[in-house]
Amino acid sequence: MIKPLIQKVVVAVNGSEQSIHAAMYGIMLAKQYKFELKAVYVVDSATLKQLELSKFFLAEEAERYAKNLNSDGERYLKYVAELAKQKDVKIETELRSGAIWSELIKSAEDYKADLILLGGKEHGSNASMNSVLRHDKISATNSEIIGSSNCNVLVVRKPEIEKLFKLA
Repeated sequence: MIKPLIQKVVVAVNGSEQSIHAAMYGIMLAKQYKFELKAVYVVDSATLKQLELSKFFLAEEAERYAKNLNSDGERYLKYVAELAKQKDVKIETELRSGAIWSELIKSAEDYKADLILLGGKEHGSNASMNSVLRHDKISATNSEIIGSSNCNVLVVRKPEIEKLFKLA
């Protein structure tokens, strides 16, 4: 008999609604299929360093911004852990720092993950210019993860995930 195809899953959390939906989806899957789940938030210190080197940020500003991002990451991971607890699902959380795509892949490799879950934009939704620009950055990061990962990657675009999560 072969072992289950999915035993360990990493879900990328960045605070966006899409990443929270991916976490909800992962929690529901973990409850149903009994696999281990880990939520990872990566502070994009690589971009902060570039902004500091290009003189867009002073060193003190970059450091203060990094602290805020760390606090945000801890808060989002705590929220995802609370969601998992609501469904009696055990979840591990990890806060990392560096380039988002490479740190997420390293985390998945260290965890020996069989799958990475990413939040994806639902097609056809109206968006402001600010959210479009944020989506472009997320899309570029997701593309790097999909292209560079050594395990399978699933982009979650499930509509009405919050309603499903409440029912699960």
